[in-house]
Amino acid sequence: MLLRSLQRLFSLERRQFSSYLYQKHMASGLMSGRRRASEYGLQLKRTFSVVHGSLDWLFPEAREYVIEKAKLCQPDHIHVCDGSDEENASLVELMIRNGMLKKITSDKYENCYLALTDKRDIARVERKTYICMEKEEDAVPTVRFGSKAFLGNWMSIESMDFQMNRIRFPSSMIGRTMYVIPFSMGPVGSPLAKYGLELTDSPYVVASMRIMTRMGKKVLDHLMQSDDKHFIRSLHSIGRSLGMLSTWPCDPDSTLIAHFPERNEICSYGSGYGGNSLLGKKCFALRIASSLAQKEMWLAEHMLILGITNPEGRKKYIAAAFPSACGKTNLAMLKPTLPGWKVECVGDDIAWMRYDSEGNLRGINPESGFFGVVPGTSMKTNPYAMEAIHKNTIFTNVAMTNSGDAYWEGMEDEDVDLEEAEVTSWDHRRWTRESEFTAAHKNSRFCSPAHQLEIIDPAWEDPKGVPIEAILFGGRRERVVPLVYESYDWTHGVFVGASMRSLTTAASLEGTIRKINHDPFAMRPFFGYNCGHYFQHWLDMGNVPNAKLPKIFHVNWFRKEERSKLAATQDPKFLWPGFGQNSRVLEWIFRRTDNEDVAIPSPIGLVPKYGALNIEGITPDVDMQALFAIRKDDWQREVQGVREFFEDQLPKDLPQPLWRELEKLEERVKAMT
Repeated sequence: MLLRSLQRLFSLERRQFSSYLYQKHMASGLMSGRRRASEYGLQLKRTFSVVHGSLDWLFPEAREYVIEKAKLCQPDHIHVCDGSDEENASLVELMIRNGMLKKITSDKYENCYLALTDKRDIARVERKTYICMEKEEDAVPTVRFGSKAFLGNWMSIESMDFQMNRIRFPSSMIGRTMYVIPFSMGPVGSPLAKYGLELTDSPYVVASMRIMTRMGKKVLDHLMQSDDKHFIRSLHSIGRSLGMLSTWPCDPDSTLIAHFPERNEICSYGSGYGGNSLLGKKCFALRIASSLAQKEMWLAEHMLILGITNPEGRKKYIAAAFPSACGKTNLAMLKPTLPGWKVECVGDDIAWMRYDSEGNLRGINPESGFFGVVPGTSMKTNPYAMEAIHKNTIFTNVAMTNSGDAYWEGMEDEDVDLEEAEVTSWDHRRWTRESEFTAAHKNSRFCSPAHQLEIIDPAWEDPKGVPIEAILFGGRRERVVPLVYESYDWTHGVFVGASMRSLTTAASLEGTIRKINHDPFAMRPFFGYNCGHYFQHWLDMGNVPNAKLPKIFHVNWFRKEERSKLAATQDPKFLWPGFGQNSRVLEWIFRRTDNEDVAIPSPIGLVPKYGALNIEGITPDVDMQALFAIRKDDWQREVQGVREFFEDQLPKDLPQPLWRELEKLEERVKAMT
């Protein structure tokens, strides 16, 4: 363990040696030869000018944290955020002046802006993201000898503290302002809410956190009056970029993101991209929160929550886990094609769920905004999102026309005249329909307030949360996996989540195009502790006395025609139309939560009875036989793939009930004729 930690440390230090020398040179020049930080022997004699708000707003523990990190990072100024409109307007004006933001000037958009990042800072950096705990086996599973681990990265606390406090953060904010962001994940005052304090030198982070979290002085006022002043400490710096005149400063060669679950702390250095810098999002709401949830007996999940109401007015809530860019936002904002049915959105990305006193699993959306993938979003695929993002939105890495319109792939049929418009791509190149590169980056994003969504659920900020009656898992599978099936029980459902696989997406910088990855619970990049222990926690949640367990399902909107049945020149088409037609699958799930007799057993789970899935009116006709085909040879390979994954990545940590579920699946598949 010690050897592995030292190897990681030396590897990181080699990569960052030149950057470290540069930063040391810069700091020594700016500080007239004085040393960089207290760890090098001296406390720098600098005063910190508080230019907005007051440190007196902070309770003592928070104030001590701010002062400690200000001494380390050495900002010129400190700005304590109040979350007001006036504050936001001044920060937006500052970013426009500095070239970090451009205003989208088209009349179609109101108060919308575009940020264009450095080409090296466009996604999460999973290989530079670590869980730091005293024991490696508490943070990540022990893999089979000779195998490469991909269910999380561990570094010792001592090694990471050296990387952060001796190499990166010292003097990293010289010449900048440290913004102090008090924020709440969940409605302020909710028994399900958690609180944090992010310190950052990026005004882009402040403006985005104002959208994505409940942020500002109201959070501090609540904590001041509360007996429980527990908060997550979060420190972020964009780092010192060699391109000092860049409109998007970052330090990608030295980027490092660390989570310390045992001391409730997050440190992120070198990246301004939202997934790495908005520390309330994946870092807190999934990685740190999943660790808290294990200790406190609740769930922090990469899930949407939607409410669905049938024509008789009965409403149910569903949570669903999909990897990034697999249709989570589109499902959360679904416009049903079935007459009389209605879907409303509680959240599109993260769900926190806890049992109430009556055994109901209640969920909240801890966020207050949407940070969605833009390409593919259109009036056809997601009309509600398209309407919402035309106001008070920060776009990142989309294209812009000379008439001031935002543009991205998927808008070809929208109100943008591509024949007349001149389009400048996200990376500053002239783009036309004939270009071999994309106009918008494939991981470009919109950051938009949730409250302005037309179909936001009336209970989306209910402090008690909403009752979850079904949980869906799914991913992109072009073959093998049918449209929908139901698990036989809770333990089988946990197995379904643990064995999820999906085609990779653009949301990670290291993603490989068209490779099927194991992505258990859609949490592979987001586990805050050993995922084998996480699986056990899910099993334990099923054993809570008096728990009213939701039914668990698996869905796959992306199955395609079999290539073997097509001409050599034909490309396989999707078997299911998707989008609003997915409401037909939700209708069947709705009926199953009422235990209606509309399902039959199959080797992999319960599937719809013949005629139970309403496909009336869909054109062209759906090939239901192909859509629900369960082939013995395909599923034998699927079983083998899951077995290899478990044996390779979790030989010591996989709970025994999941081994038994795999064996039962193998027996059922073997018995197929």
